Amino acid sequence: MRAMQLKEPAPAGFSPLEEVRLPRPVPRPDEVLVKVTACGVCHTDLHTVEGDLQLPILPLIPGHQVVGRVEELGENIAHLKVGDRVGMAWLHRTCGSCRFCISGRENLCPEARFTGLHRNGGYAEFVCAPGRFVYHLPEGFGDIQAAPLLCAGIIGYRAFQLSGILAGGRLGLYGFGASAHVTIQLARHMGVEVFAFSRGADHRNLARDLGAVWTGQAPDRPPEKLDAAIIFAPAGDLVPAALEALDRGGTLVLGGIHMSPVPALDYERHLYYEKTLRSVTANTRQDGNEFLELAALIPVRTRVSTYSLAEANAALLDLKDGKIDGAAVLIP
Repeated sequence: MRAMQLKEPAPAGFSPLEEVRLPRPVPRPDEVLVKVTACGVCHTDLHTVEGDLQLPILPLIPGHQVVGRVEELGENIAHLKVGDRVGMAWLHRTCGSCRFCISGRENLCPEARFTGLHRNGGYAEFVCAPGRFVYHLPEGFGDIQAAPLLCAGIIGYRAFQLSGILAGGRLGLYGFGASAHVTIQLARHMGVEVFAFSRGADHRNLARDLGAVWTGQAPDRPPEKLDAAIIFAPAGDLVPAALEALDRGGTLVLGGIHMSPVPALDYERHLYYEKTLRSVTANTRQDGNEFLELAALIPVRTRVSTYSLAEANAALLDLKDGKIDGAAVLIP
């Protein structure tokens, strides 16, 4: 099979992924083999190839927003069949028995393994995944449109839920990329006003097209205090500004897997009056199932730029340079 493989991390501008031909993977007894039809390109992939994340294996095939068809079943798989359309997300497998797993917090499992980090991902023609951790995809999305929902969408949904925002509330979105352009559709469906912050004029225009009541750049003060905010950009220096924009009792959620250093905070300016600061760590399968069902109901419509598998380096560089409106998707 063809795949884009990382042998050593390097800046995206150095084209760190190499096109290779590898044997088709063989599923374990509890796994399925998926023929990839689309794979989203995520900021986490960028952090992976550039070495911002500790990499447990090399060489590695990135990619964790995978859509495809079941090609082969492991001997212990009974709930899926060959030809089923499925999706794979960041959470690859968990232990299933620790205190986090048994309390509905499997995203915090110390033994959690992640697609495109601990196990080869979807920048390839075929990929294996545990049958219990793939999603049946609802009708109403094409494969290309569905791919960004499997991380950008699911993580945006979890961040939205953790923010505690209610109908009629004011939500700030800092960084208007793949996650934000899905989250705003969820927020508008829930009756929430959205204030979008982005350094890119094209991204601010997209936010207005999708229903933002106000747009500005990160240092700007919104015209009204916010009830909650989510930072999707991996920029720690946004945290003080976002906290200062919150009303009393507001919550700021950090939606990324990696962030540059957060500056010192002033207790009274940034945290007093019962403001809450919290992070998002991966997602649970319940998050994924809830969001995919809701996304089909709304319906969420992703804006996508497509690239061939061989153009994965170009897609990552465009993502890094802020040249993508919405999401990028690779087509094998």
